[in-house]
This record gives sequence, C-alpha cells and structure tokens, in this order.
Amino acid sequence: MQNNLKLRIEDGFAVIEFDQPDSRVNVLSSSSLSELETIIAQLNNRQDLKGLLIASAKPDIFIAGADIKEIEKMKTVSDAEAMVKKGQGILNALEKLTVPTVALINGACLGGGLELALTCDYRLASFDSKVKLGLPEVKLGVIPGFGGTKRLARLVGLRKALEMILSGDPISSSEALKIGLVDALASQNRLLEDGIQFLKKKKIKRNSFKSKLRGWANILLDKTFLGRKVLVSQTKKFTLKATKGQYPAPLKALEVVSKNYTSSLEKALDREAKAFSELCITQISKSLISVFYLIEKYKKARWLDAAPVRINKCALLGAGVMGGGIAQLLSYYGIAVRMKDLNYQALGKGLKQAKEVYDYAAKKKKIKPSQAAFGMGLISPTANYQGFSNADLIIEAVVEDMNIKKSVFRELESIAKPDAVLASNTSCLSISQMAEAVKDKSRVLGIHFFNPVHRMPLIELIRTKDTSDRTIATAVEFTKQVGKIPIVVSDACGFLINRVLLSYLNEAARLLEEGLSIDKIDRIMLRFGMPMGPFTLMDEVGLDVGYKVALILENNFGEKMKVTGIMKKVYENKWFGKKSGKGFYIHKGKKRIVNKEVYHLLSSVPKASVSDEEALQRMIYRMINEAALCLQEKVCAQASDVDIGMIMGTGFPPFRAGLLRYADSIGCGKIADALQGFREKYKSERFLPSNYLIELAERKGRFYN
Repeated sequence: MQNNLKLRIEDGFAVIEFDQPDSRVNVLSSSSLSELETIIAQLNNRQDLKGLLIASAKPDIFIAGADIKEIEKMKTVSDAEAMVKKGQGILNALEKLTVPTVALINGACLGGGLELALTCDYRLASFDSKVKLGLPEVKLGVIPGFGGTKRLARLVGLRKALEMILSGDPISSSEALKIGLVDALASQNRLLEDGIQFLKKKKIKRNSFKSKLRGWANILLDKTFLGRKVLVSQTKKFTLKATKGQYPAPLKALEVVSKNYTSSLEKALDREAKAFSELCITQISKSLISVFYLIEKYKKARWLDAAPVRINKCALLGAGVMGGGIAQLLSYYGIAVRMKDLNYQALGKGLKQAKEVYDYAAKKKKIKPSQAAFGMGLISPTANYQGFSNADLIIEAVVEDMNIKKSVFRELESIAKPDAVLASNTSCLSISQMAEAVKDKSRVLGIHFFNPVHRMPLIELIRTKDTSDRTIATAVEFTKQVGKIPIVVSDACGFLINRVLLSYLNEAARLLEEGLSIDKIDRIMLRFGMPMGPFTLMDEVGLDVGYKVALILENNFGEKMKVTGIMKKVYENKWFGKKSGKGFYIHKGKKRIVNKEVYHLLSSVPKASVSDEEALQRMIYRMINEAALCLQEKVCAQASDVDIGMIMGTGFPPFRAGLLRYADSIGCGKIADALQGFREKYKSERFLPSNYLIELAERKGRFYN
C-alpha cells in the first residue's frame, strides 16, 4: 500500500503526487523513495505514456529535502553509503525513463527535493514567493548526496552551482528561471494543466542538460581549464575565510562539485556518495542537525495557549540606529510604522539607517528597488505623538535611562489605545520598574532586538510578574511575523543573553589585564569557533553601550560582575570602538589593527603565564556557570532557551551544538572542578560554581537529559 505517493494517468500523462500523511511537508525518505522505485518500474512497462509529471499535494511545499532523521541515525560510512547509493539508483531510473518528465514546483524545493527535480527533463515552477529552490545540505554538515553535485552544475554552470551549494541558501523561482534552473513559470493554481500543455509541446526527451551561461566571465570560468582553476582557487580562499576551517562540508563540497563537473555521471555519483557518507557520521554534522531541530522548535513554539493579537500597525519611539533598524525590519514585513523622535534632524538619522539597509539589500539583488521604495513608504516620521493612538504595538527605543523610560511609558499610556501592547527595547533595564509608570501593567513587556536588527535572528521577550499571557502570546507571534526567533525570559537584570555574554567579555578583559594580548585573546575564541573575538565584539557593539550595561550588572550582582579597570579606562578615553574609529582596535574602513595605546594603560602588568587552554576555559566556563545560574533562578525555563539564545543572539558556534550541549560534552563535573580550581587560584568568587552546576556534577547529570 502506497502511503507517500499517489499515481494516476490523465490523458496519457502519468502524474506522481507526493503527499506524506500526517505531515505538513513532504520529505524524500527511504519509504517514499521505495514507493517511487515501484512506480517507476510500473511506468517502464507501459507503452502508452506520453509523459510524466511529478507534483505535490501539500500547499507551498514540493519536497522539503531528504529525511533528516535518517541522516541523523547514520553511524558508519558503509551504512550511509549504502543508503545514498540506493537513493541515487532510484533517481537514475527516473532520469532514464523514455518519456519526457517535468517537476511541478509549487513551493519549497530543497535538498533531495531539488535533486529529484534535477533528474527530470524539465522543471516548471509557480510565481509564488513561497517557491524556494536550493541545496542546503552544508548547513547540516554534509553535501548533496542524490546527484546534486553533478546535475546542478551541469544545468546552471559551475560558478552558480558552487555559489548555491556552498552557501546552502535557496533562490526564488524568478532567479531560478534567470539562471536556467527552471524552464518556465506558471500560476500556482494552474501548475498541473500548464505542465501537461508544456509536455505536449515537448514530445521527446531533452537530449542534453547544457547550461544557459550568459556573460563572458561565466563562460570563461566554466568552459576553460584555467578559468575553472581560478574559480576553485578563489572560492576556496573565500570559503576558508568564511568558515575559519571549522566546517568541513563546504570545502568537501567545493572539491566534489569541481571534480564532478568534468567527470562522468557514474564517477561523479560514486565520489559524491563517498564524501556524503564520510561527513554525515561526524560529530559536526550531528551537532548541526541538533541545531536545525532546535531552530525548528523555536520557530514553531507558542509558549502559551492564549490567543495572540495580529500586529498591523506599530509605533516606534526613538529614531537612532536601533530605532531605524527596527523600523526597517517591520516595514520589510509589511507593517506600517510611525516613528517619533524629538526633532526631524533626529528622525533623519533613523530614516537614513533604514534606507541604508534597504539600499544594501537592493544592491545585492535580495530585493527589487521597488520593494525597497515600498518598504520606506511604510515608515512615517513624526515629532509628536500623532498616529500613535491606533497602533497595535508601541516600542520605545530611547536612551538607556530609567527615569526617561518611565516618563515615556507614562506618556504612552495616555495616548495608546487600551488594548495596545507597550514594549521597551532595553538591553538590560528592569521592565518591572518601567511598568510602574502605567496603570495597566499587564500589557507591558520587553522586546529586546539585537544589533544589527536586520541580521540578528533572535528577539528576547522579557516578561514581568504582571505581564499577561495575551501580551506574551501577541509578542511571540509578532516575533515570528517579522521573521525572527523568540525566547521568553523573566525580568531579571541583564535578562538572559547579556548576562551570560557580559561574564565572558569581563573575563576576556581580565585576561588582558593579566598580560595576554588583545589579538591573542581574540584568536583563542576564533579558534574555538566564535564569529569574532571578545574585543572585536566590544568594538562592534560600542563601549559607550557595553560599559553602561556592564555597570548595571555590577550594581546588581556585585563583585562577580565587577567591571574591569581596563574597560573603564577605554570608556573614559572615549574609545567607543568602530563607531568612533578607535576602541581596542583602530578601525580604518574594513581594516583594523590593535590599538597599542590600550597597552600603555597596562604598562605595569607583567606578561601573563596563562595558557591558551586556561584562557579558553575561563571565558567559556564562566558563561556556562552564568547560564546555570539563570536556570537556577528561573530566568529561563530550559537549557534549550540558553542554547538557541546564544547561537542566534551571540553567534555561539553552531557546530558546538549550543553552550549547554557543549557543556554536556565536557561534563558538568569537569567544569565545576575547573571553576573551583580557578576560584582557589585567583581568590575570586566570580568562579564560584552555581548550586545548579554542582548538583548536576554530583549526580553525573546533564543539562539535557
């Protein structure tokens, strides 16, 4: 009995429809492939067929990819290779059918789904914006395994294939048509009819899959030995720079795709299967799959059963870098934004920030200039509260001063409609204290965006004891509405992310005071996998912001979070980082060099005897301990809140699977012992292991059971 696929014959044309039961998506699992194999055998025995169409019964989904659970379970190279070669054989049989074939792509066509579509003679996609085509396997630590490394390049050329496979990013149907990945576009509700008419015009199978290369540069880089050599060499340099050598899949993909470009299909599939199988059993792949599940969990999480309110109009108070960034994000997702500041000069800065983001996206062809213009049109500036009274959500992003914020909330309550949500974008100030300024505290919460707003995928939602379930539910759905991932945390100083992050940055600064160099400390963390070192991060955020946040944490937590002297001195010198041209580094355009004047502030400090391993442990273990304290104090509910927050909010390396998954891989006992050792060595209570960590250590427990 067929469960995943349905076969019917219409006017001499066979239609295979993917429709995985009890699932929102179709995946290319072992069972669906076996069903496909059976159907292909049936079709091979028929002499009356005019063509074959492959479609999906799922709305907005063609085939979302291979079954990740099956990849996750692979333990040996031989088992993985057997699975991959079986799938390759079935898709080869589809490609060898004697009648013309077309894939009708109505939505997400990713991974194994695109590889299946590539074995068809033609691909017909809908105009719908939900159509996305791509091979995202590198994001799971593997490479395409069902022929994608050969067939994609054969169709669109080596240069574009490398771009798609190494980035893992999908493209739209219009872009796919432009590069020759699809042959035509049709309306969503006429895909099948247009597909049949398309095949009626194509009475024979396509004889070749020659790419539709345009432009002399593409032709030179694809069609000549020297051009391909240059392309591969430059791509390798870029890939090493982007991955810092921590992720093997992109480099292996580069090797396999470039070699397969001139190989026979048989040799290419063998090479691909071997490479896939070696990668899929690695810990890096298992970690990246774990992170994939983590992201999917928080994308779907509702947190509460209360009914949310749809946000159609938003008002925004404060038009600085953050205000402009928030306005751009909201308008990009079709939400009208009324942005207020003290005067039109200040408003100009916010509008400029939003326009710069739009212009960059248009320049990179991620959006059309008309889309950028439409988005900017949804942002309306004002120097008064006109337009605030009908907003569903009002967000304040003014200066981090409690008195000013209280004053703002007092004004907002008198202006906002009774059911509007009132939110603060503060990075660490108490939401509860702000809520004291309003009568109805149930509609007040924190909505903490991370900078730069358009790039950072996380939003931290801060709940007070008075915040209603409806308010939180509305904020969670709003976060998803603007394409971000939500975590809900309680109103504690520094919330979750900044509290954990500042313990790390403070420890880095102490290592500097002990004599380790700025660039060495940064290199230690880069080798660990962080996207940038702690001092580069401080310069990016800005010491004017970071120092004030650090002071708030010190005032609340005391000696444990005491701000280091060097951070204070750098702040007092107004070396705020990238924004001022000088911080721990001197910034000139895209280049930076260590600001050696910082060392003059430390001239009396002897050269440190701290090893790289100890320096790494001090920085990472302090983060782990602080995260354990957050769990202990119920700042967040579960370990996964910490991990999704640190990955999406700070760039903690995904191949480590998350801060607390990494802790589990080390062992809570080892971490607690190391912290106790540092406590005794440095006579400092900042290393005191939390009760939560000690409890886990004593019972040999884990953050994840």
